[in-house]
Amino acid sequence: MPIVVMGVSGSGKSTVAAALAVTLGGVYLDADDLHPAENVAKMSAGTPLTDEDRMPWLRAVGEAMVRETSRGRLAVVACSALRRRYRDVLRETGGDVFFIALEGSAELLTERITVRTEHFMPPTLLASQLALLEPLEADERGAAVSIDAPVDRIVAEARDRWADAEKSGIL
Repeated sequence: MPIVVMGVSGSGKSTVAAALAVTLGGVYLDADDLHPAENVAKMSAGTPLTDEDRMPWLRAVGEAMVRETSRGRLAVVACSALRRRYRDVLRETGGDVFFIALEGSAELLTERITVRTEHFMPPTLLASQLALLEPLEADERGAAVSIDAPVDRIVAEARDRWADAEKSGIL
């Protein structure tokens, strides 16, 4: 079952997902790499994406998860997946998914985004992402993990939450 490390910009999705993939012997995928050029241009200009912009991208992410799973590999994906309906598209396209929802305060997220220079997402879009964010619901496979800790502890907690779900038969 693929793992999607989700959250708003600045939550550490890419860092945590990459480290988690190494820890679990999986393959890391960054959903940002699957955005069409039009989406990147919009976000770079400070324009939030619409659902019409997101749906083909989310299907591409789900298809990438299926490709890795069909090769017998665990896909660990960094993807915002902010709303339930976006996660539903990932499940519809990519099959069963376990979500790790990275959570942190607006202040911490703003601080992280402000110092980041290599990413196309400007700090001005954080508020729109926070407004869109819908926490995991009880019927969604996954766990929330706080980002207010060093990366190794965040990764360890994510790994443990995934392992606990696997042991309990949820996965």
